[in-house]
Amino acid sequence: MSQKLSPYLFLVLSLLGFLDAAYLTLEHYRGVVPPCSVVQGCEQVTTSGYSMIFGIPVALLGALYYLIILLFSIAYLDTQNDRWLRQAAFFTPLGFLASLWFIYLQAVIIRAWCLYCIGSATTSTLLFVIGTFILAGPPTSWWQRLKNRFSSYQ
Repeated sequence: MSQKLSPYLFLVLSLLGFLDAAYLTLEHYRGVVPPCSVVQGCEQVTTSGYSMIFGIPVALLGALYYLIILLFSIAYLDTQNDRWLRQAAFFTPLGFLASLWFIYLQAVIIRAWCLYCIGSATTSTLLFVIGTFILAGPPTSWWQRLKNRFSSYQ
């Protein structure tokens, strides 16, 4: 994956994730169940006991997660300082693990699917994959380190 493309993918994906989670948060506080056209079960998922953590909607936590990555991505694009992009990438395992948990809950415990939650899980998984590449560095970098490590044993 191109290191030049990564910040733009982070920007777009985190914006999509933020919009998705912000929409669910707004609907939660309005007391409205979002429409679910492709799959059935949005109401069961978004109103289940698992949709809140310590009285805070999970969607709000997701919106904050995506907002952090979005702001770090913007900071990187503004300054070209790699530190911002690496900090954004550092957060992605958190979103990925949370998504795995929520997909498990939908599939096994609640036995219903929320289209918006699946979209968020997809977004956070893609952010995690891109973040892994960012944290590993350019392919030539890690390949050179691996070669140097094995050449030192000769």
